[in-house]
Amino acid sequence: MDELRIRLAELPDAAVIAGFNAAMAKETEHLELDADRLRAGVEAVLSDSSKGFYFVAESTGGVVGQLMITFEWSDWRNGNFWWIQSVYVDTPARGSGVYKKLYTFVREAAAEAGNVCGIRLYVERDNTRAQEVYRRQGMHATAYRIYEVDFVIGRRDTD
Repeated sequence: MDELRIRLAELPDAAVIAGFNAAMAKETEHLELDADRLRAGVEAVLSDSSKGFYFVAESTGGVVGQLMITFEWSDWRNGNFWWIQSVYVDTPARGSGVYKKLYTFVREAAAEAGNVCGIRLYVERDNTRAQEVYRRQGMHATAYRIYEVDFVIGRRDTD
């Protein structure tokens, strides 16, 4: 792999990020995402940093990996948790340290930000390969479980 450069994603990166997100959803959860909704969601983040931001890993061949950071305010810690989401490394680049470099960059950026109290992520229960990668970077499982109610925006259930 050529030298990797980590950078903040910009609006022209939306197509590749949306493509990676679609590939990740299909690969990890066997989901087909609505392409238009996905592209609009990526563009919303890239256009409004209050929603979050993406970092991309780039080699001479283009973007080979990504992750998104969103925020969770902790009143207990008086700081923000950075949530790592939408992690994807292009198949040919896997095993070459792309995620490690992205994660190291995030840790350094979080430390420099001054208001970040921790970094969190969630991972599909059966994705043991990703879990091992996260452990190798010094992350650990927590005692928390995630519960949700999932609303489909733009659809109104009448039942």
